[in-house]
Amino acid sequence: MVAPGPLRVVRCGGSTLCGAKAVFSADSYLLCASGDFVKMYSLATEETLRLMGGHADLVTGIQLNPHNHMQLYSSSLDGSIKLWDFMDGIPIKTFTVGPKLLALYALASSEDSVFVVIPKSGERDTFQLVAVKLTKAAGQDLEARELSVILDGVDASPKRIAFGREGEYVASVKEVHLQVYFFKQKQLNRFSVSTAKTKSGNNRFTCIACHPMEDCIATGHADGKIRLWRNFCHKKEYTFSTLHWHHDTVMDLAFSMEGTSLLSGGVESVLVLWRNESDRQKDFLPRLGSPIEYISVSSDGTLCCTLHTDNRITIINSNLRFSKSIQGLIKSKDVKTDLVVDPRTKALVLNGEPGHLQFYCLQSDQQLFSLDIVQRQYIHQAGLNQADLVKVAFSAEGNWLATVEEREEVTDPELQLKLWFYDEETQSFKLNTRINMPHEDHITDMCFRDMDELEDESLILVTAGRDRVFKVWVMVEDTDPEAQQSVSWSCDFVGSYHNYQATNCCFSEDGSLLAVSFEEAVTVWDSVTWDLKCTFCHPPGKIRSICFGRLMCAKYLIGATDHGFLCCWNLLSCALEWSAHLNVLVLQPDPLSEHIAAVSWLSKESSLFVFKPNEPRPIYIQRNLCKEKIKLAAFIPRDEPEMIGSEKYLWLRRSQLFFLTDTQELMTLSTKSLEERLTPSSKQLAVEESLPVTPFSLLLGRHRRQQSQEDIDLGKLVVRNKHEQDSPAVKELLHTPAHVLPSASFLCPIFINSLLISKEKKSDEEVADEVEMQSEKTEDDSDEERDVTEMEQEDTSPMELLGEITCKLSKSQEKELRKIRKMDYSWISAF
Repeated sequence: MVAPGPLRVVRCGGSTLCGAKAVFSADSYLLCASGDFVKMYSLATEETLRLMGGHADLVTGIQLNPHNHMQLYSSSLDGSIKLWDFMDGIPIKTFTVGPKLLALYALASSEDSVFVVIPKSGERDTFQLVAVKLTKAAGQDLEARELSVILDGVDASPKRIAFGREGEYVASVKEVHLQVYFFKQKQLNRFSVSTAKTKSGNNRFTCIACHPMEDCIATGHADGKIRLWRNFCHKKEYTFSTLHWHHDTVMDLAFSMEGTSLLSGGVESVLVLWRNESDRQKDFLPRLGSPIEYISVSSDGTLCCTLHTDNRITIINSNLRFSKSIQGLIKSKDVKTDLVVDPRTKALVLNGEPGHLQFYCLQSDQQLFSLDIVQRQYIHQAGLNQADLVKVAFSAEGNWLATVEEREEVTDPELQLKLWFYDEETQSFKLNTRINMPHEDHITDMCFRDMDELEDESLILVTAGRDRVFKVWVMVEDTDPEAQQSVSWSCDFVGSYHNYQATNCCFSEDGSLLAVSFEEAVTVWDSVTWDLKCTFCHPPGKIRSICFGRLMCAKYLIGATDHGFLCCWNLLSCALEWSAHLNVLVLQPDPLSEHIAAVSWLSKESSLFVFKPNEPRPIYIQRNLCKEKIKLAAFIPRDEPEMIGSEKYLWLRRSQLFFLTDTQELMTLSTKSLEERLTPSSKQLAVEESLPVTPFSLLLGRHRRQQSQEDIDLGKLVVRNKHEQDSPAVKELLHTPAHVLPSASFLCPIFINSLLISKEKKSDEEVADEVEMQSEKTEDDSDEERDVTEMEQEDTSPMELLGEITCKLSKSQEKELRKIRKMDYSWISAF
């Protein structure tokens, strides 16, 4: 048995979509870099059609192959360049360059080379633009070590290098310096702008774009100005004009395909279209939601797209009209709501836009929808104290949602507790109850009790606060005749313990007990009478998180302290069962099993420990899980239990663990290698039967399954020729991409011949025997059919079905056998 591989930490989605400029294909697809992968979206449906993986680090650039627009180049920090057939997600070649590749450019004038930005050897924070010669040798994995330095001292950002008309020159900006290199003349010209920060602003370069038809360079600056440079082939006779609308940094620039207009974007979330390089002729597309990071234009000029800092792609028509939007996981500056799972959709729920909840689908890596909780206009200005969403909790069935929003004030914080009910008709949450100042200080935790959500009496919400109390909220009938709903929420009980601050709360699995932590003590309360049952304490250190055991471990209560202790208490004996010295930042129970995941932070690395409360020894340990600090984690129930080959990883069978790092990277654990996680078409050019196939192949497969089912219904044992499905002609016709297939006239004879049953050549003697036997067959036709049927059933033995070689009779032997069968042996019965 092959030993299972170790668990792998993989980026499962939510990666930034603005790591490099997006690329439009010639046939209505959009390609963009997303973490370690390259994604292909349909411009018609906004769906993710392909997820191309193979890079071991972040993808830093993508470019269409100028000599074959059905192919794509991608570069990565892993030091490799991959050439893809993106229509099928197949890597054609991988070129190993060596150093980290920070940007990628491909020109039609360079047949066997691409340009990349790499760190300069031996110097820190210094980068070079180099040409990489791509060998045309056979094979998939090739070396590309032949580098030619084009420019020194360039910026690492891909938006600060641009190639001019037909690749005649390359321009680069860094700080306040512009350098232009002409390939044919091998001439380098350098220009500078004033370094002084005047009243008019900061002259520092931020981005660059080159006119596709003329010798003109557009540069964006930190003060919001755009400069158009001309006559830069002369070092002293150059000129530039200025366009100014942006009040802050110009983030990116892009010329239209004909060069008649210029697009610019910045932190204002407005796309500006400058016509004829005139300050007076400009149009705007405002309210795009977040700052614009990159601008891309399609090859036919009909579309452009903007990549935004909130992980959104906006598709825009050439007339500056909004077309579509693709929203990934919004990277909030501070996720205060924790990672919460929506029981209805299995989506991750967390902070999105300011004051909003985002429902993020892990399968499609897109946002399902956004719920406006605060319902106030957010002002993008530093220093303002604005209301923000801090806590979220769902009931067990997802019918109720509780949210807490607060405005951070020095003296008197503003708090609001809102209860939302899910409306089946509108398929959205509607506000049911708004409670102003539910606590006198910040709310630290809240949770629902769900013993039977069909009965409103069992549904309880508990909130804990820094005002040293916890409160119990229940549903009551609304007696107000003008009220739009029949029920509302009100406070039913207030509990405290020795005037300590309440920090955490959670219910047991059956809902009979409530645990509330008060600084260094944990209290356990009866959820019916609200009597205090027992208290646990384990100094030193305040309780950081608590949770009950589940299923067979329901009698245990787990707690982690901020002084580095993990404790397990027995609720039956009211004693400490065991404790471990472990600095636990995240304590997350699996809702479908007894397992609990604990993530620790020690020596600048995160480690994972999975255990059952009834066993002090962990069942799984993975040290150095990642270098980033893991802030949040959540178990997501699987749609179907996964087949796990190793007993060591059985805790991942019913649920999958996701976690969020302090750099806003969403990751998960997988027992599968990269080749297994991706489609097999990403592994090799020869497509196997297990892959998604073409519609024609699906139709043919359905016909084969139907024919096989009919044979079984008739009671026949069908032994297929094992070579039937291995025909190379059939595979080539069904699975090879259409754009690389030879002509149909060439493939048709091969395909037809592959479907014909081979027939051996008969000798003259065998032909004569067949003629002689023809008369005999007509005499006892019914007996002959019965005999042949019996013979076929006898020949098809189980050993033959298992692949054993059986002896096959020749024609002459079959003739003798038939004659023997027709002889009358009844006279033997007399003896």
